[in-house]
Amino acid sequence: MTTELTYLMLTAVLAASLWVPYIVGVNMQTGDGRPDFTRPGDPASLPPWVHRSWRAHLNLLEQMMPFAVIVLIAHVLEISTTVTSMAAVVFFWLRVAHAVGMISGLAGFPLRPIIFSAGWITILIFAWQVFASA
Repeated sequence: MTTELTYLMLTAVLAASLWVPYIVGVNMQTGDGRPDFTRPGDPASLPPWVHRSWRAHLNLLEQMMPFAVIVLIAHVLEISTTVTSMAAVVFFWLRVAHAVGMISGLAGFPLRPIIFSAGWITILIFAWQVFASA
């Protein structure tokens, strides 16, 4: 398996796991008058870390789809370069840093938007390499 596919898979595992902090946070809320297994209220009304957990998951999904499409196109075209490999590694670790920083609240403004933007730039660099190599 190429480095790019390995890090795409790791990113998918991260995305598949990021719902856990949100659900834990929602279920820690007691006495809100809702019966079990009903739709949680407005995320903004939950404790800040729970709301940030929800947003961290959504933010990853926003960036993962284009990243996955570009990685899969590169794989089909048999394009794997040092740039695409490094872009995949950097993208994954930026997403980990973004999720940890967002959920913990340690990555506030301007750090969190910088990390998100760096992920976007990494996707663009990967795509540029695919276009240049095709």
